[in-house]
Amino acid sequence: CKRSGLPLVRNISEIPQDNYGREGLSHMTVAGSLMHGLKEVEVWLQTFSPGTYTPIHRHSCEEVFIVLRGSGTLYLAADSVGKHPGKPQEHFIFPNSTFHIPVNDAHQIWNTNESEDLQVLVIISRPPFKVFVYENWSMPHTAAKLIFPYYWDEQCYKEPPKDEL
Repeated sequence: CKRSGLPLVRNISEIPQDNYGREGLSHMTVAGSLMHGLKEVEVWLQTFSPGTYTPIHRHSCEEVFIVLRGSGTLYLAADSVGKHPGKPQEHFIFPNSTFHIPVNDAHQIWNTNESEDLQVLVIISRPPFKVFVYENWSMPHTAAKLIFPYYWDEQCYKEPPKDEL
C-alpha cells in the first residue's frame, strides 16, 4: 500500500479522499504511516456535512484537532479508568479553535451547524492505532467494539491478488 515515488511537495487537491461508506464524511490522509511511511504522526483532513458525527470512540493515540471552518460540538468523557465512559462534557468548537484528545478518552465530534460543513485538520500520534467504538456513553469499556485496521487503512492490510499464471 505504501506509495513509492511520491513527491516531497504535493498538491492537497490531488490527494485521494473517500467517505468509506459513512454518509456526510470526507476523509483524506494528508500524510500517513502506512501510505507514506511516517512512524510517529499522521495527518488527516476531514470534512463533516451538517448533522454528521463520528461514533462515540476512544483509541490508543493522542489527537490534536484544528478547526479550519464551520462549527460543532466536541463531546469528551475523560473517565477511561471507570467501567464506562460516563456523561461527556460538551465543548463548542469553532473556526480557528484547537483541542486535543488524550489517549483512551472517549469522545465524539458533531457538526451541529445546520448550514455549513465542519472541516478539521487532525494530527494523531502512534499510527496505525486501535479504535474502540461505543453504542452509547454508558456502554462498558469491555463491551466496546474493536476496529483495527480502521477504514482508511484497511486496503493496506489486504493481501495482494495472487498471480494465477
